[in-house]
Amino acid sequence: MLYRKIGICIWAIPFLISCGQGKVEKNESVEVLDNLPIEKAILEQRESFYYVDFGQYPEMDKGLPIGVFDSGTGGLTVLDAIVQYDGHQNNNKATGADGEPDFDKETFIYLADQANMPYGNYSSEGKTDLLVEHIIKDTQFLLSDKYYKEAKAKNYSQDKSPVKTLVIACNTATAYGKELIDQFIEKAGINVHVIGVIDAGARGVLQVFDQSGNGSIGVMATVGTVASKGYENTIVRIKEEQGYTGKIRIYNQGGHGIAEAVDEEPDFINRDASKPRDSYRGPSLDNPEFKIDRSLLDIYNFDFDHSKMLCDARDTDDCTVLQLNDTENYVRYHLVSLMEKIRKDPEALPLKAIVLGCTHYPYLTSDIEMVLGELYDYEKNGEFIYRDFMSEDIAIIDPAVKVAEELYAYLQENDLFNPTGDMYKSRFFISVPNTDNPKVTTDENGRFPYEYKYGRSAGEIQEYVKVVPFAPSNIPKETIDRLSGAIPATFQLIPGLNSKEKVLSHHGE
Repeated sequence: MLYRKIGICIWAIPFLISCGQGKVEKNESVEVLDNLPIEKAILEQRESFYYVDFGQYPEMDKGLPIGVFDSGTGGLTVLDAIVQYDGHQNNNKATGADGEPDFDKETFIYLADQANMPYGNYSSEGKTDLLVEHIIKDTQFLLSDKYYKEAKAKNYSQDKSPVKTLVIACNTATAYGKELIDQFIEKAGINVHVIGVIDAGARGVLQVFDQSGNGSIGVMATVGTVASKGYENTIVRIKEEQGYTGKIRIYNQGGHGIAEAVDEEPDFINRDASKPRDSYRGPSLDNPEFKIDRSLLDIYNFDFDHSKMLCDARDTDDCTVLQLNDTENYVRYHLVSLMEKIRKDPEALPLKAIVLGCTHYPYLTSDIEMVLGELYDYEKNGEFIYRDFMSEDIAIIDPAVKVAEELYAYLQENDLFNPTGDMYKSRFFISVPNTDNPKVTTDENGRFPYEYKYGRSAGEIQEYVKVVPFAPSNIPKETIDRLSGAIPATFQLIPGLNSKEKVLSHHGE
């Protein structure tokens, strides 16, 4: 084990994280010896908003809720898989569905750190240390009793329950923070199990292959998750552990802008726009990392109707500026980019599976399947361009179901199932900019501007955000409509987004 101390920070992670005056270089392995500033605030500084008295923590209490967090609303797809999971007989725990959700008597606390999302961009902006600080704050929220009843509230409330176990429903947070959360909980001296999505996704995608089968895996994830190599390394490790002997190639596609478009982030999608915008940050004709290739426009097959693509000319052939302004067009850009990587690789093997390495992506599964079908059938000059490089039926792997299986096994093994709870008493929280903090900057939409969001420095411990309950005032109507259609079971659990009568009727009362 190699040890290196950097200012007050010492890390135990195999990727780059800057901290203080130095940084840990990739592939080094170091141990945590000192607390980060945010950890000191939580564990030692009683006057801090973030302080938690862990000596009084009600650990291993089966009546406590299950905590779930993500950088936005995407993690609700993971919670939805948990809510709907039916893999066992509830009366005797035997394997097999019985028509009753296995977690029916569990309550959940969900946190969307919407104000600070997307997490996937922090690494590319050189702010991985700030990302880690956000992740520890997310953990603190779930373990503490504090929240604000609304964004305008001057004082926090303390009637929120702590949690008995914690699910990281965010691939980027798992890649960069799972080990650090485990270490933080150990420092706190409490017994709270943590489950992350990456191992679950890696196991699920390998199940597509026979033990000696050959082929390729596509990893669609945020830029940050791809940079961490979290999925790639985990797939290789589990492949070796489980004795797969075939040749499996892995292709990563950083889905720049997809999660942001799903959450209606204005730097990536603006449904009111009718012409290109200076604030746009998605793929474009001149984006050096995520370039729209003019020679592939026929293959992208972008939808230009209703300003879903923004062009600076009346005729699309004359565009000198081209901006994506629709989630389906983001999917088209990134799937074509993925297939081009495979097609240009002389050692390519047919793509057999894609793992959705971001919790926002399952919302777009139907779009992904549709575009893959188009690409399989795309013909030019009498030749099918991609058929040699992809299976006709590519498996789309959502890690969420595997997370539900792991959560079930942990609760059963530790006798932590709640015998009398009710999932309709679950609570849902979202972070919003704390405008009572004079150091906070917001734009005309009431959000953190990109430059401010990624320009902050780790270690300056302050309340950038307030965590408040979900409400129509802090979630765009487009997002609410998407949630109600994509995850109706979980949507019915969210107070404030649908009427009390609708919730009660769905619950059978």
